[in-house]
Amino acid sequence: MNDITIDDSKIINAEDTIIGRLASIVAKRLLSGEKIIIVNAEKALISGNPGSVAKKYLDRYHIKTKSNPLQGPFNPRKPDQILKRTVRGMLPYKKSRGKEAYKRLKVFNRLPGLFKDQELEVPSGTLLNNPKSSYISLGELNKKI
Repeated sequence: MNDITIDDSKIINAEDTIIGRLASIVAKRLLSGEKIIIVNAEKALISGNPGSVAKKYLDRYHIKTKSNPLQGPFNPRKPDQILKRTVRGMLPYKKSRGKEAYKRLKVFNRLPGLFKDQELEVPSGTLLNNPKSSYISLGELNKKI
C-alpha cells in the first residue's frame, strides 16, 4: 500500500463494466504512460451465459497434462487477478514497453479506505448496455471456481 501514489494516478471504478472493454481501454492508456488504479474488480462483469462462462474458467483449472502440474499453467482465481491478467493479455507484456506499462497498473477487489474521498472515473463505453442480457460478475465467478 505504501508504494501507491494517488496524486498522479487515475482511479477507475470497475463496477458494472464489461471486463473486455475495460481492459482494452486501460491497456491503451497504460501504454500511453498513465498510472492506473482499478477498484471494485469483483463487481466487474463478463458478458455471456453464466453457466458457460463458469465452465470455461473451470476447464482452465482442470487441464490434464502428462507434464508436471507444478510447472503450470497457472491461472488466476481471485477477481482482481483475473482482471489484471485480462489487461496483461492486451499489452505486449514480453517487450520492455509492455512490462513497464503493466507495472503501472494496480487492481483492488473493493474500494480501499485510501481512495474513499477520491473521484472515481468510469471510462465511456465500458458500462453494461442492456441490463436484460446475461452476465456474471467476477465475484460470482470466484465463488464457482
